[in-house]
Amino acid sequence: MAESGPAVVLVNLGTPDEPTPGAVRRYLKQFLSDSRVVEAPRFIWFWVLRLFILPFRPRRVAEGYREIWREDSPIREITRAQAHKLAERLPVTVDWAMTYGQPALPDVLDRLADAGHDSILVLPLYPQYSGSTVGAVMDAVAGWMTTRRELPSIQIVRDYWEEPAWQQAMAESIRRFQRDNGVPERLLFSFHGIPKAYEDKGDRYGERCRASAAAIARLLGLEDGQWQLTFQSRFGPSDWLQPYTDETLTQWARDGIRDVQVVCPGFAADCLETLEEICVENRDYFLENGGSRFAYIPALNADQSHIDALESMARRWLPECNQ
Repeated sequence: MAESGPAVVLVNLGTPDEPTPGAVRRYLKQFLSDSRVVEAPRFIWFWVLRLFILPFRPRRVAEGYREIWREDSPIREITRAQAHKLAERLPVTVDWAMTYGQPALPDVLDRLADAGHDSILVLPLYPQYSGSTVGAVMDAVAGWMTTRRELPSIQIVRDYWEEPAWQQAMAESIRRFQRDNGVPERLLFSFHGIPKAYEDKGDRYGERCRASAAAIARLLGLEDGQWQLTFQSRFGPSDWLQPYTDETLTQWARDGIRDVQVVCPGFAADCLETLEEICVENRDYFLENGGSRFAYIPALNADQSHIDALESMARRWLPECNQ
């Protein structure tokens, strides 16, 4: 088959196929079975997952998905839109995939390789590298490579929080939101957490999150007392990166802070963790403890400035994009 040049694949975490307990159970089984996500002894975790998590958690998680579901899962809709908009900018094929769920990354890579693409750039949509996210993407790519006799050249973008175009896009998104909604007493940068044990073993994700928030705060001209960084989405009894988002918002409200805005710079697309966990659960924590005004600043999603940043990276990694 004739080679057809390079391709770009945008990759995000994943989603159930539909907001039902059965679909969520299948998704969680795949997601939580990944040793990159849960670093527990395999034999013990095998039974914990099947006896204590999968029989009960899917129903509650499905309720959250139903709250945010549109024609499709938001993360899938947004990732698709990001790929389509990036494809309008680049003279190469642009596709998209999920690490867990559909469209599955190995299937997308198979399709591109079978079509004759001789070079593939995999761009995980995680601004800050962690072994539990980008590392899992790298594992999936490596696993796929063992199934192919004839392989294209593969490049993987490790992360992009240091990209000036991304930092500027985040800052401008916040400015634009505040022009329409006012400037709050406090701005909270909430990142997805990881277990503290992962950091202790050498995962520098927390360091990257802190540097990301500080860079955006500098661009906004914020002083230390005007913003803070926290971590959300902890799961299980072990310690995760701190401070925690829910505890911080609760304490702020009790301390008399009445007006906050929350932005999540670690999420390239709005999803369950932003639209339900932040906009519903954490909003309730703040308001129920005395807060008056809570606003969530949307992820960059398919905003033009976000596509600008992705285009800049693709052109730097693939010289063919500049021909």
